[in-house]
Amino acid sequence: MFDLLIDLDPAAGESALVEGIAALERLKAAAAARQARLAVALDVARRAAEADRGVPAIRRGRGVAAEVALARRDSPARGGRHLGFAKALVHEMPHTLAALEAGVLSEWRATIVVRESACLDLADRGRLDAELCSETKKLDGVGDGALAAAAKAIAYRLDPHAVVDRAARATHDRTVTIRPAPDTMTYLTALLPVAQGVSVYAALKREADACGDGRSRGQVMADTLIERVTGRPAAQPVPVAVNLVLSDQALIGAENAPAVIAGYGTVPSSLAQRLISCAVADGMSSATLRRLYASPASGALVAMESRARLFPKGLADFIGLRDQRCRTPYCDAPIRHRDHANPYRRGGPTTADNGLGLCERCNYTKDSDGWEVKAGAGQRERHTASFRTPAGSHHHSTAPPVPGTPARPMTQIEVWLNNKLLPAAG
Repeated sequence: MFDLLIDLDPAAGESALVEGIAALERLKAAAAARQARLAVALDVARRAAEADRGVPAIRRGRGVAAEVALARRDSPARGGRHLGFAKALVHEMPHTLAALEAGVLSEWRATIVVRESACLDLADRGRLDAELCSETKKLDGVGDGALAAAAKAIAYRLDPHAVVDRAARATHDRTVTIRPAPDTMTYLTALLPVAQGVSVYAALKREADACGDGRSRGQVMADTLIERVTGRPAAQPVPVAVNLVLSDQALIGAENAPAVIAGYGTVPSSLAQRLISCAVADGMSSATLRRLYASPASGALVAMESRARLFPKGLADFIGLRDQRCRTPYCDAPIRHRDHANPYRRGGPTTADNGLGLCERCNYTKDSDGWEVKAGAGQRERHTASFRTPAGSHHHSTAPPVPGTPARPMTQIEVWLNNKLLPAAG
């Protein structure tokens, strides 16, 4: 099957090429429907097996969403959405599922229909499903926005109170998030109720309209946001702690290796040097040097100089600096828990090798029935973790190397120093 998908006739006419694209789009939709059915079947089978073992009803099915995510090479957070989407289609919305199987709806457009009907009860959800998707010809040529608007209109007509209550509950989801952007920039995103969001944007826009100092409108709005949130000029350093990891050779400019900012990612060594220089030169800032010990053979982070700091102490700090992001495969969430890979209640030791940096969701998932996580590394190897799911599939994760020169064989002197110093440093 995969050979047929890869096979391409470069001499095919334009019409054949377009038909091939359309056929593959229908195939993708049908595959998505099949994935939904398989995910629901897995959930049903797991819950039945756990019921036979006497697992309490409230604990049944834990970890299924994470297994679905791993199988799809996706993050555990999205696994929950995949499983919820599959359950809605298979159990509650047969017409939407049929449209997806026929290739009339893409997976994303089917997700829109499921999302907009989530506030309705089971009976009304079935009515929306039948009215919107029973006649697939009506869906031809309908865009994402039009489909969402049609689903919202039907939902409001069927149960206006449910739609209003959903909007009221949505305010509890307000939050602020951050993620890396290209060229050492970052996206700071605020999810706000519509009135507050519009008012914030209007205030920033008004400030940009009144400014005429040569900056662009976007620059003025960004600088105004920084100044009003931090209470300091945009160009002035903000008094927060930033963990910046780079090699000693990059610090002195002897090599051009990237650095890592904890919670953000890699940055060029020149930017790291500039950040350090500014912190050292600024009387209102401070720069503290903490030595991290890496194996010369593999670049593995193996120990850290013990020193008190404002954030979580000792071993938890080391695990966070070593792992950088959640260690579950495909999950890039920030580390929230520094916990045992092999749980403490099962005899797992509180050591760096058995420690694992995980997001909150993944840490709870790995403690569910049937999950097994093993972690560890020698002093010359990067830290690894193996995940075994209740279904028996295996997944592996390796800690990122520390910034600096690629691994090289150790000299005899370095081997001797490695064996002498590392136990003491640990």
